[in-house]
This record gives sequence, structure tokens and C-alpha cells, in this order.
Amino acid sequence: MSTGNMNASAHASTDTTPLKIATLAVVGVGLIGGSFAAALKQAGCVDTVLGAGRRPETLQEAVRLGLIDEAVSLKDAAERADLIFLAAPVGAFEAIFRELAPTLGAKTVITDGGSTKQNVIEAARAGLQARLAQFVPGHPMAGSHEKGPQAADPKLYVGRRVMLTPLVENHPQDVELVRRAWQTCGANVVTIEPSQHDGVVAAISHMPHWVAALFMEYITHSDDATLKLQTAGSGFKDFTRVAQGSPEMWRDIFIANRSAMLAELQSLKIVFERAEHALREGDAVWLEEMLDHASKARRDWQDLGA
Repeated sequence: MSTGNMNASAHASTDTTPLKIATLAVVGVGLIGGSFAAALKQAGCVDTVLGAGRRPETLQEAVRLGLIDEAVSLKDAAERADLIFLAAPVGAFEAIFRELAPTLGAKTVITDGGSTKQNVIEAARAGLQARLAQFVPGHPMAGSHEKGPQAADPKLYVGRRVMLTPLVENHPQDVELVRRAWQTCGANVVTIEPSQHDGVVAAISHMPHWVAALFMEYITHSDDATLKLQTAGSGFKDFTRVAQGSPEMWRDIFIANRSAMLAELQSLKIVFERAEHALREGDAVWLEEMLDHASKARRDWQDLGA
């Protein structure tokens, strides 16, 4: 995959006044949304946290855990919140935007944690229409195979990268609000174009999950699946961990980002075919060179603090 000259630029906030958000609303209070709320609550910069979502039992659990103060409807969230964070599956975003739009406060800012950006922006254009300028798209590069409000962690975003993909319609002060909220969570914030974002995350985030899930599918449908699973060790556990993620969320991500995924799959097929040829021909030199390069590349990436 080639993304051309990708410009992911980091910006440190120049505003030294303490961040203050009177009312935060989180739509989808699971790992991502719950951790965002927990981090801002822990930092003492929000007065009230509202939670909205499809499952009342999830919202009740979020209240019990102290992640949110009150469960509300999307209409109430739109009317009352100063900042709204969308952490629902991206396939639901257009419907959420449509429901928020009629009662959205004139100064309310919306942002999101969706793993794709171009389709989310299209959904915002369709759903928010004249209120589009109030939506600042974003994506935290953090997560876990755990899910639900019980998985929320106020330290989830510490040292992690968050990519903002601002719109030309956005007001600078709204982008700055979202940037400062993420920085308050401990994240390192960069800005990037939506098209570049989707291509990059297809390779570094979506493809690993795709491969892990397909590998589990292959293992569990093999004739000796029980024996394989009984004898699997730590390497298998580490490699397949991400396959435990939310099926609904990842289904939406794969469908939404399928063009970039398909391009990455074609590139990966070429590497697989070359490796298969080397294995068939007993090409130990190529295999060792490939393994050495992969080992060094992984080590160098870790040395960058990734």
C-alpha cells in the first residue's frame, strides 16, 4: 500500500487554562467510551457525564461503576452536553447523527472514536447536515479484546496516539477542545487526512485483526481442532488475542474500510506467495533473510516507543 506523502502532524496545545467541560455525553459506554469518560472524570475536568446507548443494562452497569452519572436518550444528550463522544459501532453513526441533529445545542461539539473516517464523515454529512461543522472526527489508536463498561480504564489512552481528521468546516476552537480533551486523557494527538487515515489503519490495525480472526476460523474448523487448541501455547495466545474483539464493531469496520482492506490483502498475498515458493523450494537463504528483516523491523519499531 502506498499513501503518498502522509503528513501526520502533532500539535501541543498552547492554552494553559485548565480544561473544563460542564457536561460530557458518551454514546456507547464500553471500553473506548467508558475509558474516555473515566479519564476525564479522573482528571477532574468534567462536572457531569451522561451516557446513552441501545442497551439499558449496559448503561445501568456504567452508572454502577461510576463511569457515567446518568443514563439518557440521544435527544437529552444533544440538548444538555457540551461535548459528545461517539463510541458506538461505526455502522450506527448515521442514525445517531440524525437523532442528535434536531436538538443539538448550538455550541455542542461532537467527536468520535471510530476506526474509519471517510465513511464516518459521509454519515455526519448526511445525518447532521447544517450542523456538520460541530463534528470533529477522531480515532484513538488504543483498545483491547475486552469489552463492555467493566473493561473501561482511565489509563487506556496514556501515551497512545490519537488521530484527528478535522473538517474544513470545523471551527478552530472546537478542534482545540477535542485536542485538549484527548491530551487530558494522556494521549499524543496528531492530525491526518481522512483518506490517509483509512489506508494506514487498514494495514496496521484492521489487517492484524482480520488475519487473527481468520486463523482462529481455520484452527477451529480443522479435523483435529481440539488437539491443536489443547496444545497451543503463549505464541498462539498472543497472536490470536485480538480475535476476541467485538464482532459487531469489527464487522462494521471491515465493511466500511473494505476498499483499503482489499488493497492491503492484494499486497499481502504477494508476500504469502513468495514465502510459499521459498518454503516449497527449500530456499533457506530467502527465509532467513526475511525472518531477520522482520525481527529487526519489529525491534526497531519497539525502540521508537511504540
